[in-house]
Amino acid sequence: MIEIVDYDPSWPAVFAALRDRVGDALPGIARRIEHVGSTAVPGLAAKPVVDLTVVVDTLDHLPSVIGALDPLGYRYEGDLGIKGRESFAAPDGAPPHHLCVSAADNACFLTVLAFRDYLRTHPDTARAYAELKRFLAERFGDDRVGYSAAKSAFITRIVASALTDS
Repeated sequence: MIEIVDYDPSWPAVFAALRDRVGDALPGIARRIEHVGSTAVPGLAAKPVVDLTVVVDTLDHLPSVIGALDPLGYRYEGDLGIKGRESFAAPDGAPPHHLCVSAADNACFLTVLAFRDYLRTHPDTARAYAELKRFLAERFGDDRVGYSAAKSAFITRIVASALTDS
């Protein structure tokens, strides 16, 4: 079952702890580490899983990232069908989270940031998105692909607005 929960004010602290641990393993490689996804938007209901993206200058750094994260328990999973966004399985016992690596100029990553930033500055839109997610989670049950696909038109519309506003 897809679980959408009320915003948890501990999510930024969970992100910060994960960011610091990962960042300490990637000195000189990570340009920055971004908190993305719904847990990065204050007040927004979300799946209780923190999403973070390690931003690198180029994916040529990926072998170094894989090597540095392996001792922390991260397992490289490839791009999972999203070109330019490399995914890692979280270590056992860590707070629920997704870790990805992306080049700073990756179009998918820039879209994710635009969506996050728009929701952070447009609380009415964030509320509408939360309502949509709750409705779709109930409608789609365990069908994560259907759930994600059903959100895509809303997300595309908001990203278009975000890019027009900037």
